[in-house]
Amino acid sequence: MSEFNTLDNLKEIKGKTVFVRADLNVPAKDGKITDTTRIDRFVPTLKELINKGAKVIVASHFGRPKGEKKSEFSLDFIAPELEKASGVKITFIDDCIGDKVQTAISNMKDGDVLLLENLRFYPGEEKNDTSFSKDLAQNIDIYVDDAFSTAHRAHASTAGMTNFIPIKVAGRLMQEELNALDKALENPEHPVAAIVGGSKVSTKLDLLANLVKKVDYLMIGGAMANTFLAAKGYKMGEKAMVETTMVETAKTILENAGTCRIILPIDLMWVDEFAEGQTPHYADVNHLPDDKIFPDIGPKSTQEFINIIQECKTLIWNGPVGAFEIKPFDTATNAIAEAVAEQTKQGKLISVAGGGDTVSSLKKAGVQSELTYVSAAGGAFLEWMEGKQLPGVKVLEK
Repeated sequence: MSEFNTLDNLKEIKGKTVFVRADLNVPAKDGKITDTTRIDRFVPTLKELINKGAKVIVASHFGRPKGEKKSEFSLDFIAPELEKASGVKITFIDDCIGDKVQTAISNMKDGDVLLLENLRFYPGEEKNDTSFSKDLAQNIDIYVDDAFSTAHRAHASTAGMTNFIPIKVAGRLMQEELNALDKALENPEHPVAAIVGGSKVSTKLDLLANLVKKVDYLMIGGAMANTFLAAKGYKMGEKAMVETTMVETAKTILENAGTCRIILPIDLMWVDEFAEGQTPHYADVNHLPDDKIFPDIGPKSTQEFINIIQECKTLIWNGPVGAFEIKPFDTATNAIAEAVAEQTKQGKLISVAGGGDTVSSLKKAGVQSELTYVSAAGGAFLEWMEGKQLPGVKVLEK
């Protein structure tokens, strides 16, 4: 990973107008925030800029308004929560460009904070329109990106507007995320292991192709493991989730793994129905029943995964190894999560996890705070794992 500028590279910022791209796209229901994690993680950057006397303009998207002004996607309900979390007065402006915004900026005093309206109310945001980018950048001295979760998008607020602002740096959350990812995959301590789960091989082809070049062990779980087992010639049965169009691709991945050891399940849980409260049964992969469902990996596989994790110094995790939302199909994911947390607590493992389902499964297992770093950035985390260059990171490079 290239070196990037951070808040540490800023000299005197008192009185400067600072535009901060945050990710305040929080989960909400009926106008109430159900999880404040994204707000809480943004607060350190906000407070540091305020304490240094900057005039801070905070911008974010929320939901998918598709370039139209829709009241249900307004950011006005975020202002009180951000005020509560940061302990500072937040002034909400019901636009993100134009005279109203410019007047508000001209009236700001050092340490003041403006929260702009949803960037995606304008089609120019997602189109990375030059005119919209210039409008966002008007009278801005410094650009701070604290939203790694949007860094894979070349939008006006993540890429375009930086062409018109001389100073561009990463906020503390972006810095923390990039440093964690660098330790996990770019400059890791070996041996390095990766766990990849989920349902489809087709959605993770680029990811798997990149990981086999970078890690020592690649452990595959979830329904996608069924496709790999089919590629190895195991009889999976008619109810098994096998992506038949991907079997040949899975064979190619297995054949081209090089020095990376790909670890597949050696036993699976089987049940009669995909429903809560099923009695779990287990079978080795060479003796799988023909008409059953396989919602989780088995205890032998779980122990093998844990043994490998205990040998390794670095772990990257994307995707649960079973249908963790339903008990008892969360058994293996929970056991592995607890083992990862224990190794991390003992200082024996750098553990980085990310992706929506992964974060949810770690929360459910009660260990989210015990890993080295858990990324809330879904698409950006996945594209980084795929080895792709992220536009929102590239603009921050030295």
